[in-house]
This record gives sequence, C-alpha cells and structure tokens, in this order.
Amino acid sequence: MAQEIERKFRVMGEFRHLAHKSIHMVQGYIASGRRTVRVRISDDKAWLTIKGPSTNGGLTRYEWEREISLKEALELIQLSEGATIEKRRHIVEYEGHTFEVDEFEGENAGLIIAEVELQSEDEEFEHPEWLGREVTGIKRYYNSHLRAHPYREWSDEERE
Repeated sequence: MAQEIERKFRVMGEFRHLAHKSIHMVQGYIASGRRTVRVRISDDKAWLTIKGPSTNGGLTRYEWEREISLKEALELIQLSEGATIEKRRHIVEYEGHTFEVDEFEGENAGLIIAEVELQSEDEEFEHPEWLGREVTGIKRYYNSHLRAHPYREWSDEERE
C-alpha cells in the first residue's frame, strides 16, 4: 500500500498562466471519517480510492487507488454521501516539484488549494510566490469535509 506525503496551502496569487494541464474533476465520498472511500472522475478517466487515517498532523496517510471504468464510477457516485465535489485541477511544475492546484466550483467556489506531494516528511521545496498559508492537517480543507461543510458557509474567520 502506498504512503502519501503531501502538504496543502491556500493559494493567494495568480498561478493559472503557469499550469501546463487543467482537468475537470467530480468526486463523491462513499464513506468518510478516519478512513475514506472516494470515487473520482477526471475528464474521461475514473478511480476508486481508499485513504487511511492521517498521521503527523495530516502530513502522511496510506492510500490505495485503482483505475475503474467511467461506467462503474458513474454508478458508484450515486452511492455518495451528501454532495459531490467539483473542481478544476491545474498542474503546475515549479522548481522540481509538481503542485496540484484545485480551484473549487459550485458550493465551494472561491476556494483554491495547492497540494505538493513529497518523498519524505522533511523534504524541502521552493514556495512559489502565489502560495499562501499552510493548511495541512486542518480538516475543514479536506475534500471529504467540504462536501458537508462547503466553503460558501464558512465564517469570515474560517476563511482567513
């Protein structure tokens, strides 16, 4: 089983001109809590993902993922708890690292989060100027949380 090590940040500047790829995504959560089961459709491909509980302040977690057919994903997404998450993912290469910048749509419009996957928990990386404050481990920024508590409902304090 793969271990995912990633850090999350708010995005506070312009990044779109740096993206070399952009993908529309829809994802639903069949189960969420300490472990999550997610189905994701990215343009014309789909995956089923199971994630274990986070450790080290949300920095690390186990992840199992398999590609499934688009037909299977459309069927499974009907089993989702609550609303689905819609977003546009922009892929930005910066100083040897890949940033996945999620620009949320619908109930979460206005929220933009960048994630960078790392090889180790203490790996250093250059922070682009558009990267804002770190939100790694803050549960309200998890996609599984956003489906039940969308960004449009957050207080001004939560949005800071």
